[in-house]
Amino acid sequence: MLQKLTFAAAHYAALAIFVAGCWGFGRVVVSRMGSPVRHDVWLETAMATALGVGVFICAFQLLGIAGAFGTAGVLLLVAIGFAAACVQFPAWRREVRAFDPGLPLSWVDKAGLVALALVALPTLLAPLAPPAAFDELMYHLPYAREVAQSGSLGIHEWLRYPWFPYNYNLLYAAALLVGDDVLAHFLNALAGWLSVWMVYRLGVLHLNRVLGCAGAAIWLGMGDYSNALIDTGVALFVLAACTALWWWRESPPEQGPRWLALAAFFLGLAAGSKYQALTFLPLVAWFVIRRERRPGVWAVALVCFLVPCIYWYARNALMTGDPFNPIGAKLFGFSNWNLADYKNQLDDVRIHAAFPSLLIWPVVLAPLSKAWRRSPAVHAAIIFCAYSVLVWALTSRYPRYLTASFPLIALIAVLGWQVLLGWIVAGLRWLLPVASRVGWPVRAGSLFVVVFLAALAAVSVRHTARALTKVSPTPETREAFLRANVPGYAVMNYLREHATGRVYQIGLSEAIYYGPDPIWGDALGPWRYTDFLPLPPAEMAHKLAKLGFEAIVMPDPLVPQITTGPGFDDHFALMYQKDGAKAYRILQYKNDRAP
Repeated sequence: MLQKLTFAAAHYAALAIFVAGCWGFGRVVVSRMGSPVRHDVWLETAMATALGVGVFICAFQLLGIAGAFGTAGVLLLVAIGFAAACVQFPAWRREVRAFDPGLPLSWVDKAGLVALALVALPTLLAPLAPPAAFDELMYHLPYAREVAQSGSLGIHEWLRYPWFPYNYNLLYAAALLVGDDVLAHFLNALAGWLSVWMVYRLGVLHLNRVLGCAGAAIWLGMGDYSNALIDTGVALFVLAACTALWWWRESPPEQGPRWLALAAFFLGLAAGSKYQALTFLPLVAWFVIRRERRPGVWAVALVCFLVPCIYWYARNALMTGDPFNPIGAKLFGFSNWNLADYKNQLDDVRIHAAFPSLLIWPVVLAPLSKAWRRSPAVHAAIIFCAYSVLVWALTSRYPRYLTASFPLIALIAVLGWQVLLGWIVAGLRWLLPVASRVGWPVRAGSLFVVVFLAALAAVSVRHTARALTKVSPTPETREAFLRANVPGYAVMNYLREHATGRVYQIGLSEAIYYGPDPIWGDALGPWRYTDFLPLPPAEMAHKLAKLGFEAIVMPDPLVPQITTGPGFDDHFALMYQKDGAKAYRILQYKNDRAP
């Protein structure tokens, strides 16, 4: 247990220093833009921190473009940001002391905060687990590792998505340089925690404390804090953009353009992290043009949008002809993908189509709430949610592609829950009029809160204990965890240590982060399985050997399909097997490999 506590303390200390650096950079900018009409020091602190995250991303991007991304540059940037935070801390502290927190907390407010804390508890341990999620092992962390090792933003065609915009992944590359892959989990979790805090403060500002707690708890409970994906980072930037847009909407004309530029910058960060963020641009453009038509203001906003993302799109357009490679292939032409790859990707998304969490379904009832009529901010948020859900339903219907909208959807969903609970209470009062007159609904509500918190505490403790078991502070515990949770880990790790030539993996995309670097083979792209596996064993071995491949690796379920072809044993020999996977040496490797 002491090792786990020390391991956690070291990572939280590193995160705290980085957060201070982010806030230091962000505060320098935000403090010079003036205060929003609705001053909230805690929301502005979160926005400054999110802005600082964006500043780090842009700085890392510049270093990568220049081929100078390295440990020294990362540490120097963190040191500068930390120094800026130290200089500005006294003024911020005075602002906090002068800030009016509003009415004293009622017992219901306190219950809401307790519930939020209980939901948050497991997320504090979740990032400490070693990387084991499919996509983070398939391309998020492998790409970050390539940037960290090479010091530049290269194109790595052995990855499934070599041309994607990788803004948020640059933070993971920095984590690998100065820490480890668990620290990368914390940078993903940072986006989640920041956006949860922003949802809570927005709820306090535009609704009330209880609804703010509920919205924050829903979004917190829906998030995944145990991986290094980028959806939560995109959600943070989209939420920050929406917040800045509303500050612009409420500001006088002379100050508004500053917040509009800030919103554009956040949208650029999101678009430079994931293509799906581009779907918000039509709604934002419609929202802005109704009030602002000055070309100069639009030009500044456009520049702020392009700064964080133009590199990825311009590079793709210049090198492949498709700025949105590979999803724009039908319009701009195919490059590393072919038509079959494109179709397979769309089919895969359709297969995974599903409804999102039940917790947000009541969002459809939000227009029936009183807040819809009395709060312009809530009205705008409901339109944003409706637009997001509509676009999602007409395109992917894949729940993860809706993540960028989840923070605001979660906040607005609590209005739907409020409407639903109001109907239930009204129904009970109609059915039990006598009990209503003696205060039965109030007592029943108090009892419900107590029972709910008790149940939530039990669930929180169980999930926290489960997260604690995944913390792996030593090489031995880490290896045991990975062998149990990453299919093919043992064989991949063996090949990483012993293979001298290229390795072709079949059906083990979720383990390539732990295999040789690089490692080839995928369902899509230039190293697709269909170009190799249908061949007779002799031809497959010859083709792979000519390309410099020494071995192939596959999970046990695929072994009968691939190794039973006539003559397989004449061209492949078992090299290593463990934990449900096998590696085979290509016997022709030394004779047939390309010079």
